[in-house]
Amino acid sequence: MSSSSVPRLVIAAPSSGSGKTTVATGLMAAFAARGLVVSPHKVGPDYIDPGYHALASGRVGRNLDAYLCGPELVAPLFLHGARGCDIAVVEGVMGMYDGAAGEGELASTAHVAKLLRAPVVLVVDASSQSRSVAALVHGFASFDPEVRVGGVILNKVASDRHEELLREALDAAGVPVFGVLRRVAQVDTPSRHLGLVPVAERRGDAVSSVAAMAAQVEAGCDLSGLVGLARSAGVVSGAAWDAAEVLGFSPPPPLPDPNLGAAAPRPPLSALKGPRPQTPDGLNTPERDSRVTVAVAGGPAFTFSYAEHAELLAAAGAEVVTFDPLRDEQLPDGTDGLVIGGGFPEVYASELSANEPLRKAVAALAESGAPVAAECAGLLYLCRELDGLPMCGVLDATAAMSERLTLGYRDAVAVSESSLAVVGTRMRGHEFHRTVVEPGAGGAPAWGLRAPRRVEGFVQRGVHASYLHTHWASEPGVARRFVERCRTS
Repeated sequence: MSSSSVPRLVIAAPSSGSGKTTVATGLMAAFAARGLVVSPHKVGPDYIDPGYHALASGRVGRNLDAYLCGPELVAPLFLHGARGCDIAVVEGVMGMYDGAAGEGELASTAHVAKLLRAPVVLVVDASSQSRSVAALVHGFASFDPEVRVGGVILNKVASDRHEELLREALDAAGVPVFGVLRRVAQVDTPSRHLGLVPVAERRGDAVSSVAAMAAQVEAGCDLSGLVGLARSAGVVSGAAWDAAEVLGFSPPPPLPDPNLGAAAPRPPLSALKGPRPQTPDGLNTPERDSRVTVAVAGGPAFTFSYAEHAELLAAAGAEVVTFDPLRDEQLPDGTDGLVIGGGFPEVYASELSANEPLRKAVAALAESGAPVAAECAGLLYLCRELDGLPMCGVLDATAAMSERLTLGYRDAVAVSESSLAVVGTRMRGHEFHRTVVEPGAGGAPAWGLRAPRRVEGFVQRGVHASYLHTHWASEPGVARRFVERCRTS
């Protein structure tokens, strides 16, 4: 089957807390248990839900964010992730029509559903209503005629009589009911200050949670009917996103499955050679047989990463090696550059601080001028201290937890030359944290933000550290530039 016509569903809801994650994750696991190859996706910048999706499907969870990447990349990135799959399940974000603040439909679940030409299944919390459910679903289905609501799954239904009333109302409204989940059977997925606890922090319990979601969906939903609805999706035109192609290289031979967690055989180096494109600063990119090693922080403390980042680094000629700052006392052998993404270092501050050998190794690498890219949690780890505990000391800054949540999309422009970008490079990012960083002396700002208007982040030597989470697929030149700096630093 062509990936452009892969059956697909978008799981949406009238509001957050309606049960989208339970239904989407349960569907992925239930479909996989029936032998289908499932492609898991998440609308928006969320890093945590894709971890549960990956556990449910056995494939890398991927984000579809029309704000960070632009609407034009949603379909190509979807096709990239869905290549070779039997069905795709896309979990929405917030309420179905909620998107980037002040930007209309941009980056909403409805927007992505239209870009993917996919039918929507609306998950409705029916705990406090009966006949009114028909009015609510009718409103969501008719608000935008270009969004096709194919049916509903009713969540938190109290009893057989409650279910009967709900079905009667929706039947009269002509809306199919594809599932009913009882109120007493809710799955416990623990949360804390920034949402669900990531899979990497509760691997055994997470497996049990996903199994419970699958059992709940299997028992309460019409899986065959949902597959039939998924097959009614329209054809998505265009080519799948490819890391080598967007970097200007000839694509390597296809791998058996680029989305599976297990490492795939590397194509011969001769196949990686292609045109030598210009980097944003006008320099020729060397051929990729001059490989470098880029260490990427992972483990429970650093779980936030987009799969496309590692794919872009590898396509640019990097050997991407993951390490765990909680356990590994040294960086991987031959590390030429370091990427430290987001996560929860505040939860693991004492363990990170106790790993003094690694903190010193990170500081030494940064002192040597090697490229270091750090986002949010990575920024905190590079500070002198976090909540009074010693960190790497790369940046003359202190970090601490705060009661205030900082959340939102940001338009950013690079204001300092760095290992990631030349001055003037424009990217969109997302902030999501409950910490504050107090800078000391030294370093230059990384980004200038449009709203709120301010400068943000740090650039010094090869270090680029910022609170902003960015999606490199929107500006693949940053990955190429980073790898080139690894070669020359």
